[in-house]
Amino acid sequence: MIRHCVFARFRSDVSPTERTAIHADLEALRQVIEGMETVHFSANASPEPFARGFSHGFTIDFRDAAARDAYLVHEAHQRAGARLVAAVEGGTDGLMVFDLDLTKT
Repeated sequence: MIRHCVFARFRSDVSPTERTAIHADLEALRQVIEGMETVHFSANASPEPFARGFSHGFTIDFRDAAARDAYLVHEAHQRAGARLVAAVEGGTDGLMVFDLDLTKT
């Protein structure tokens, strides 16, 4: 299983309603991308001072790397990703993406 972790620094003018809509767009991808499983969204809840301005994040679990790779190039993901990038500080500089391969130790 691949856990796709994305952390975002939303611009201050992006409303909670817009963040919720972006999350809904990403959640809806489960209906069109095979192997896309659990999706979780949250504001940062850590008491540690290491967030470096990343205020929100989400994870998506994929059955395997092939499912993740299909997601990356899927046109619906491209649209949802563009909406996310438009809402974060500095475009892609406002994102951090890290994939964990949970099948390896």
